Amino acid sequence: MTRQPHDQFAKQYLEELLSTIGNVEISREIAGEVRLVDISFVPNPTGDRDILGLLGKMVATPCLLEPFRNQPSKTEIRNCILKLFSLHSELQRRARREDEELSENELPILWILATSTSTALVDSFGAKLETNNWPVGVYFLAESLKTAIVAINQLPVNPETLWLRILGKGTT
Repeated sequence: MTRQPHDQFAKQYLEELLSTIGNVEISREIAGEVRLVDISFVPNPTGDRDILGLLGKMVATPCLLEPFRNQPSKTEIRNCILKLFSLHSELQRRARREDEELSENELPILWILATSTSTALVDSFGAKLETNNWPVGVYFLAESLKTAIVAINQLPVNPETLWLRILGKGTT
């Protein structure tokens, strides 16, 4: 249970939106020291994600979603990445036990949903825009980190981004 109303709203909101197109798990426990990821999502291959616009594009592959009401701190972002890497390790151990191959593409990506981010914060992680494929406001860390920071307040104001902008603050 969360103490923060925005966190609770974000979890319930995203669960409701995504449950029709895949498997949603709220507060998934990650092995090792108990760590809970806000939302773990595995898409249903037949789910219609197009209706969710940018959010639908983000959840096209297995992913973790960590919404923040305020700008996350560097420590909070590092802790989210730690959860992602712990999950990757868990999935790789399971695949080895079951004598299966786990490709890089099958590892979940982490989406940090921040109502806002500063240039200094984004720069401190070396995050970059990929405007050929993604709108302004979506910053990707180095490819192998499988992490992106979504600055909700920077997203274009259009129907494509609506489902994410609802998680923003103020006029966002």
